[in-house]
Order: sequence, then structure tokens, then C-alpha cells
Amino acid sequence: MENWDEIRTAYQVARIGTVSGAAEVLGVHHATVIRHIDALEGRLGAKLFQRHARGYTATEAGQELLRVAKATEDQFAHLAARITGAATDISGELVVTSLPGLSELVTPTLVRLQAAYPELKVRYVSASRLFRLEYGEAHVAIRAGGKPQEPDNVVQSFCTYRIGLYATEAYVKAHGLPDEADLSGHRFVGPANPDSRAPYNTWLKTHVPEELVTFRTNDGTALMEAVLGGAGLGFLPVSAARRHPGLVEALAKRPDWDSALWLVTHVDLHRTPRIQLFLKALKEDARDCGMG
Repeated sequence: MENWDEIRTAYQVARIGTVSGAAEVLGVHHATVIRHIDALEGRLGAKLFQRHARGYTATEAGQELLRVAKATEDQFAHLAARITGAATDISGELVVTSLPGLSELVTPTLVRLQAAYPELKVRYVSASRLFRLEYGEAHVAIRAGGKPQEPDNVVQSFCTYRIGLYATEAYVKAHGLPDEADLSGHRFVGPANPDSRAPYNTWLKTHVPEELVTFRTNDGTALMEAVLGGAGLGFLPVSAARRHPGLVEALAKRPDWDSALWLVTHVDLHRTPRIQLFLKALKEDARDCGMG
């Protein structure tokens, strides 16, 4: 195809479903969008869209074009990420992602580095989904569980994230310590998603009746506040619980509650100065990550 603008326009119409939405994203007049679609359909000799009152729906031919255009768009994004990440000074954007609940490990390091390197722009995203490093969605990912296996990524062992079951002294005074053989009479703080695959949440689902999990959240700070507020027994990082003397270990820690943490970078960006700086600083700051 000689005119990438027309293909890009069709891709945006297929993705968004309306001419006006595509025009807004592309920064052109809606008449330009229609002209591009008409020209591309004429060149291909096929209808790419079904027009209806709600907008545009891609035909089978349109879906084929969409797949090709998306792959091309992703490759451009990948190229841009590689070029952007190749800067030799400690400046530009550093994008870090991790599972929710790990911010207490990551944030202090990011703040310290930004204070030392004012030109560094930090974006830290905490989310359950896996960000695609090969497309530049993140520069460093901190992942838990089994060792990541993507072939184009550099994977380094970070630490073992120790988890314990905690309650406040006031809760223990009122309800006593739990017995693993009989957890009735206790309340628990748990994950928003009962099917969470974190090892300690798997234990919770297996050993604790659902009706006893009376407070659920997907936010690490909210979980900590709920346990500190006496809402029930809850799983917390050992490193975070140590900072609250009023917390009591409700059951002896079990190795199967812990998670291996991994530092993941894409091979094209792994050696860039700002990423190496962050990895080194994070390892230094989190030396007690596995203590407890």
C-alpha cells in the first residue's frame, strides 16, 4: 500500500467504531476520514465497513486489514520505545510496573532516584495485568510467582516476598488467636477477587470459609488499614508489618505463603543507564525484602 495514512485511518475507525472518534484521535476533519475510507475501499475493491446508525463495523475484509494495521502500529511503538530508551544520560521517562501491593518496595527507590536525577520522569503503574515490555508499555516489570519465560526479556531474581497473617493486639484481646484447625469465631480481610492466585490467598480460600472473609479489597493500603483498624485477620508483607508494633502474628509463618519476585526488562533496553541505575538502587533499598 502506498498510502499509510489511509490504512491508519481505517485502523482507527475499526478500533473506535465511529468516524468522529477516529477523526478526533487522528487530529483531522471527519470528511478526511470518510475520504480515506472511500479511497482505500476503492483501491482494494472490497467493502471494509458496514455503515449503520451506531457507527462503523468492520467486515471480514476490514478485520483482515485491522490485524495487519495493528501489527504495524505495534512495531512502530516498539521502535519508538527502543529509540527513546537508548538515551545515555539519566533523564527521560522511566516506566515501572508491578502487581498491586508492592508499592512499599518500589516507591521509596523511585522517589530517591528522582531527587538525585531531576530530569528523570517516573511513571509507576500497579496493576494485575502483564505489561508488554516488547512494545514499550513498561521498561521494568516486577513480577511474582514462577520465573517469567518470555524469550526477549532479561529476568533477574529479586527476592522472596515474605507474607504473614496478622491481627491487632486489640483484636487478639477480644477474639483470641486463631487455631488453624478451627477458625470459626474469626473474621478475615481478603482479596477482592476470591480466585486470586497469590499463594497466601490460595491458602485463605482453601482453609477459611467464604462467609468468614468479611472485608475484601484489591488495594494494599486499604488492606493494611483494615487490619490495623481491627476488621479482622489479614495477610500482610512482613517488611510492612514490622513497622507497626501493634500488630501480632496470628499464625506461624508458612513458606507456602511466600512469593518469589523477579525483575524483568526487555533485552533491547536492559543496558540503558537509567534502567541499570534503577535496578541497582532497587536491589540496594530492598535488601531486607526477604527478612522475617
